Amino acid sequence: MTALDVREASEAPELNGSDGWTTACAYDFLLPNRGVAVLLPGNDQAALFRLDDGSLRAVGNIDPFAHAAVMSRGIVGDRKGEPTVASPLLKQVFSLESGICLDDAGHSLPVYQTRVVEGLVQVRAAAGE
Repeated sequence: MTALDVREASEAPELNGSDGWTTACAYDFLLPNRGVAVLLPGNDQAALFRLDDGSLRAVGNIDPFAHAAVMSRGIVGDRKGEPTVASPLLKQVFSLESGICLDDAGHSLPVYQTRVVEGLVQVRAAAGE
């Protein structure tokens, strides 16, 4: 599932400002434990998830093993209480907190910041990205 912000830029000029935040979709659009892909500036992609507790997590959408943009279609779960997403292709499991692959620590996904502003979910690359 891919979410697009179909509003005109003039409708929400402050929502996609120069501070690096990208508006993804309305919070209510997100279904618990289902992901959406978000296109970020620079053609980076994030996989955005709303968890059962209502919190948000965003990690890179590109599977580092298969090199395909599929993580938003991954299976959300947990390992020892840590929220995770499993790649839908080769099933490696990644932490939604750190982005580290829990099956092979040599691979990881970038982690993105999230926030909700006026009911809209925004995603921003972490510091240093």
